[in-house]
Amino acid sequence: MNSIDVEDLSVTYHQTAVLWDISFSLPVGSLIGIIGPNGAGKSTLLKALLGLLTPLSGTVRFFGSSLEEVRHKVAYVPQRSSVDWDFPMTAYDLVMMGRFNKRGLLKWVSKADKEAAFHSLKLVEMEELADRQIGQLSGGQQQRLFIARALAQEAELFLLDEPFAGIDLATEKTLLNLFAQLKAKGKTIVMVHHDLITGQKVFDWLVLLNTCLIEAGPTAQVLTSQNLAKTYGQGSRLLDEAVLLAQNPSSGIHLL
Repeated sequence: MNSIDVEDLSVTYHQTAVLWDISFSLPVGSLIGIIGPNGAGKSTLLKALLGLLTPLSGTVRFFGSSLEEVRHKVAYVPQRSSVDWDFPMTAYDLVMMGRFNKRGLLKWVSKADKEAAFHSLKLVEMEELADRQIGQLSGGQQQRLFIARALAQEAELFLLDEPFAGIDLATEKTLLNLFAQLKAKGKTIVMVHHDLITGQKVFDWLVLLNTCLIEAGPTAQVLTSQNLAKTYGQGSRLLDEAVLLAQNPSSGIHLL
């Protein structure tokens, strides 16, 4: 069974195609990157998968079922810019929101809920900041807080929109280690990622996107000079940088 199956997905905005005729399947238990240039439709794809945008056409299945049937298995981590960080809420409160699918909005917080929230904060090294108002946290701490909320949900599939944007290298390393642990437990992590150069090193599987699907599959199969040219265009600065790195044996980048 796949974690996600997408068939013939198209999304338009003001009669302009944002995503067009997208079809792919993603395996369970992998770290998967969605990569493409600005305006390629990467964030739109995540929102369309989750039903936050109404597609023009297409179907999406999670673990072989509709989202409504398995919503508790799917966690979404949006971009930090989409949140009102001035809202009077503590780090602990935000993480506890990840328990709503299990207990509902109106039920009392149980001992198990509290333990799950604090355990999730500990996993992202934020337990000492549990009482801190969310707006008083750094960008990296806020991003880790989002991850902790998803962990508290005890999801099987994590969809993350640019989780490494605006964070320091130490936080990025912490998150990568955490993602590796989740993958080892059979979890699936799908993330929009802006850095093409690190894609080969980080992801098992890639989705190359530029309004249309360029290719989706194992990283070694997908990351070719031909596919990158289709994704970014001939003469693109990112494409040129990737080719230069590929010619440097110490870079670890190898384009077919």
